[in-house]
Amino acid sequence: MRTFSETELLLELEPVVAGELDRHHRMAKEWFPHEYVPWSQGRDYDGVFGGEAWAESDSRIPEDARISLIVNLLTEDNLPSYHHEIATTLGRDAAWGTWVHRWTAEEGRHATAIRDYLTVTRAVDPVALERARMVHMGEGFTNSYEGVLASVAYVSFQELATRISHRNTGMASQDPDCERLLARIAADENLHMLFYRNLLASAFELAPDQAMRAVTDVVTTFQMPGTGIEGFTRKAMIIANAGIYDLRLHLDDVLQPVLRQWDVFDLKNLGPEGEKAREELAEFLERLEVTASRYVERREARRARQAANA
Repeated sequence: MRTFSETELLLELEPVVAGELDRHHRMAKEWFPHEYVPWSQGRDYDGVFGGEAWAESDSRIPEDARISLIVNLLTEDNLPSYHHEIATTLGRDAAWGTWVHRWTAEEGRHATAIRDYLTVTRAVDPVALERARMVHMGEGFTNSYEGVLASVAYVSFQELATRISHRNTGMASQDPDCERLLARIAADENLHMLFYRNLLASAFELAPDQAMRAVTDVVTTFQMPGTGIEGFTRKAMIIANAGIYDLRLHLDDVLQPVLRQWDVFDLKNLGPEGEKAREELAEFLERLEVTASRYVERREARRARQAANA
């Protein structure tokens, strides 16, 4: 079975990128961040305008949703590093470059909209948020995967994971304005996921063994891009305990749906290397199912104890 070089993959898949880009332009809806922010709720903070300093009582959003909002925003803030990584991998020429810039422009709206919303509604401490932004962006972001196929496989899962995280955060906020904004952002993320997912589907036809290896490598080592956020482990635990994003959701609503779309366990055109990668993937998913089920059981037991002691 033929092995394609990185240059060959970029050239062979470019017509697919062009077609997916056209589809994206047809499906994407223009929207404006300022229309989703309740500006009339705003008032001056302390500082040069001599307003009121932020206080915990200002926020109407539950703590777990606030933490998720902060994680989601800080993740979006690292866009300059993401752009550098994706442009370095996919290039800035022809359809690839057009997509990279379009994706970057659309993602840039997300941080703008979320930050404006959080600041105007006093949902989080703006000083702590800015300090966290400086620290996180100072760390940058480096793509953990080499090559076109692994990078595209990663964002296929990551964009769907981000969509679910935004959507569930909005619902957990108990604020209809916040939920409406994050649903709008989630719609963008879904279109991005479709672009990458469809692109990798074509890669499975072109280079099935290489695509299978890329998918297995990504699934078995997957981490969200916000992992480098200061205190991420604790924040992730709070988010998982709230059911906003946890291992059960990751397996059932992210990994499995995308893998089904690629029909990975029914592919007939794999060579020995592809079969080996598929076996590794199946074994990993079996272990993940056990871990996810145990986590849910422990969480439900913990919630039952808390309810009994309330």
